[in-house]
Amino acid sequence: MKKKMKYTADIESISKHEVPEWFHDAKFGIFIHWGLFSVPAYAITGIDLMKSLAKGVDHHTKYNPYAEWYLNTMKIDGSPTQKYHEETYGKDFSYDDFVPMFNEAVKEWNPDEMAGLFKQIGARYVVLVTRHCDGFILWPTKQPNPNKENYTSPRDIVGELTKAVKQNGMKMGFYYCSAWEWTFNPNPLMDRESFEGNYINPPEYTDYVTNHWYELIDNYEPSILWSDMGYPPGTNVNEIFAYFYNKTPDGVVNDRWDHHLPKEKKVIKNHHDFLTPEYRTFKKIKKDKFEVCRGIGNSFGYNKFEIEEDHLSIEELIHMLVDVVSKNGNLLLNVGPMADGTIPEFQKQRLIDLGKWLDVNGEAIFDTRPWKKPRARTIEGINLRFTQKPGLLYAILLDNPKSNEFTIKDLQIGDISKIELLGYDNEVSWVQKDKNLQISLSSKLENAPAYSFKLILK
Repeated sequence: MKKKMKYTADIESISKHEVPEWFHDAKFGIFIHWGLFSVPAYAITGIDLMKSLAKGVDHHTKYNPYAEWYLNTMKIDGSPTQKYHEETYGKDFSYDDFVPMFNEAVKEWNPDEMAGLFKQIGARYVVLVTRHCDGFILWPTKQPNPNKENYTSPRDIVGELTKAVKQNGMKMGFYYCSAWEWTFNPNPLMDRESFEGNYINPPEYTDYVTNHWYELIDNYEPSILWSDMGYPPGTNVNEIFAYFYNKTPDGVVNDRWDHHLPKEKKVIKNHHDFLTPEYRTFKKIKKDKFEVCRGIGNSFGYNKFEIEEDHLSIEELIHMLVDVVSKNGNLLLNVGPMADGTIPEFQKQRLIDLGKWLDVNGEAIFDTRPWKKPRARTIEGINLRFTQKPGLLYAILLDNPKSNEFTIKDLQIGDISKIELLGYDNEVSWVQKDKNLQISLSSKLENAPAYSFKLILK
């Protein structure tokens, strides 16, 4: 029996930790942003995150499309969120006044129903926001907020969902905003200077955050630690990693644990198992494991003003998943529940439709690895992505060919014994024409967002 490796709290030891096979195999997880911000459920719509960021920090913070940033955005004079808040609730209505509203609504939540949906659609793991930047806590912590009384959910949302997720055979992970907390540092982020200033918190904040992480690890035994915004300085985060890995050798930690030191104008990089690009991905296969995180719409937290056009179409969603997987990534797709835990209909329907596609094509996604190249095109102009398993190559066609025959450019494979089309009874024949592979089908394909061809190699 292989002896468990014991990690010590130093980078030499921690860096020996390897990404476990389950995380490589998983490919698809669910992110959940849920909290007080789910009550007002407002952010400006029609804003593309990357275009907003390109206009500068001052513009982005004022016109932030993320509903979970409601507390910060409502403090910025002239922001759409501030205007909405005052017109809807009044100037004297504070963010704290959402606490009893959330706590009443959450009584209706059914964790088994939520976890069951995630299992149904094929998700392999779930990452729950346990405490966002607003500071509201979703579990009965023994380390309560010293600046706010009763700033905790009366239900153990973390514990109840963790139990339901694990009972459904999925892995559980926890997001926690480590570096920022707007009850310790209430100054709004409005520009680059205040952005850096939010990293400056009192010394007791570091202990507060660290104690929360150990509490989450001990009480709920997660498989994923998902920090955000960095980590308060003055902490050896390798101690947290060593403690976590020794309890959960096949656990993983993300890449947002770095120490930001505004006074020194530098960032100290810390260990990670995977990268976390947000609302974007990579153009090429990455040697390092990564996980794309994004909402189905333009916000992580529930925004009741988003319309269908603000959400990814099912074609866009499937194509994104296929593209990410072909390059050594996972997709962490976010849902933003309403305050009572209901997943909005637009989001739920996208999940169900994605699950139906995975029922047919999941073999080409789950448990695969990147091939020697991620993409190709047909002579007719249709894009493809590739994944592989031992003895198998999957070519995923991202559009419906106009005829029963198409040719993949620059795909020269001489050892094919058979080609199958997942989910179809079509007979598939092929012929190698110089550097191109011509594929012929016995009948025309029905419309679908993507088609997975399974090349069985000799």
